[in-house]
Amino acid sequence: MSTDVSSQSPGDPAQAQIAAEAAAPPVKMSRESVTVIATLLVATFVVILNETIMNVALQRLMVDLGVTAPTVQWLSTGFMLTMAVVIPTTGFILQRLSTRAVFMLAMGLFSGGTLLAALAPGFEILLLARIVQAAGTAIMLPLLMTTILTLVPVSRRGFVMGNVSIAISVAPAMGPTVSGLILEHFSWRFMFVFVLPIAVAAFAIGARFLTNIGEKEKTRLDVLSVLLTVPAFGGLVYGLSQIGGQGGPGAPAVTALAVGVVAMVAFVLRQLRLQKSDAPLLDLRAFTFRMFTVSVLLLVVAMIALFGAVILLPLYLQEIRGLTSLETGLALLPGGLAMGLLGPFIGRLFDKVGPLPLTVTGSSLLVVALFQFSRLDEGTSVAWIVALHVGLSLGLALIFTPAFTTGLNPLPPHLYSHGSAIMSTLQQVAGAAGTALLVSIYAVVSAGAGMVAGMHAAFLTASVIAVAAVVLAAMMRKTAAVEAGH
Repeated sequence: MSTDVSSQSPGDPAQAQIAAEAAAPPVKMSRESVTVIATLLVATFVVILNETIMNVALQRLMVDLGVTAPTVQWLSTGFMLTMAVVIPTTGFILQRLSTRAVFMLAMGLFSGGTLLAALAPGFEILLLARIVQAAGTAIMLPLLMTTILTLVPVSRRGFVMGNVSIAISVAPAMGPTVSGLILEHFSWRFMFVFVLPIAVAAFAIGARFLTNIGEKEKTRLDVLSVLLTVPAFGGLVYGLSQIGGQGGPGAPAVTALAVGVVAMVAFVLRQLRLQKSDAPLLDLRAFTFRMFTVSVLLLVVAMIALFGAVILLPLYLQEIRGLTSLETGLALLPGGLAMGLLGPFIGRLFDKVGPLPLTVTGSSLLVVALFQFSRLDEGTSVAWIVALHVGLSLGLALIFTPAFTTGLNPLPPHLYSHGSAIMSTLQQVAGAAGTALLVSIYAVVSAGAGMVAGMHAAFLTASVIAVAAVVLAAMMRKTAAVEAGH
């Protein structure tokens, strides 16, 4: 069960463990461990950069490939769907294969997909290339999280997780800016040509220096569980993305959501049954740890707010303010850089003070920034929008590092890979849900009262959702962590 501070008495051993961790000097990591984590961080940065690099290019691709808007959208939807289906299987992959084998698989798929995309003669091959890229991307983040939990001493986890936020937040922020710069001077193929050498270099460094960590477990793959992930996670993400894309719930979207919910119930029941024989695809016993559950819920709410803002702000800047895609990317870059560069500092702070002061401050900033976004109009200064976005990004940075670390810390080593996979999967579903909900509200209100009113309604909804983050943030407590090998 969870070892949450809130439920311990003053003389409790868990309390003593937390106090000892706080008082002990930081344990130095070996050079080998630093090399492994640095290699995984660079690789993760590249694959996440690739996730958002495509968004700005969709208009150009419609013209060059001769496809319609709903068709070209599949380059983003297909990527998201593949991520949602592959991530739940990563718990099994990480337990069955060695660290080096998983890394080579992830970066091999990503590099192969990137090369195929650069050479794609038409839309169908480009879509296939994106799906191959997504399969590699889906494996990388759980691999990075699991490796950190295995290699990093508890007293240093906040700092290292803070560095992870550089990959998780700076990369998506740079994506639109990088693609805007490339598209201004080159063909869309150069978005993949730009990423490919970095991906191949990360693959080569990993092949040369990456060592195996942890121990492989002889778990068997439950084929029915894998089959259920497709309609369960795929149905939910597709249904939500289609609702957002259409501005209203059409029959295909509602059908996909209904299938997704039914398949998800079947998937959960199947995992609960398999847990009795210790062979689930995704081990849901991670949820028996209270701080894991609270942290996951906090991340879900934060991701709904983040993805909504990521979609809505460019819409506002381009449709209402008339900025170009490059100007929009540059306007949003300071916020992304602030979120990433503050990560290591927030990580150090977390190691000293725990999650509560950071998450409460961060979620409060989230509410204030989103509410201010709901008051934007045609004449709002772009400098004020950039300042608000930096404030929003700071709020998210204060949530992400503490939530990741607090949620994963109390898990025993055999649940590391499953906990990482659950977090990553639910972030994908929350991102799709946030986008769908807020874009639908924007579209419906815009149709009747104009784009500014639509923007107001969508951001006001996001600020109301963010209030739930404040409530969850207030429940965060420092947890006594389980070291690998204990």
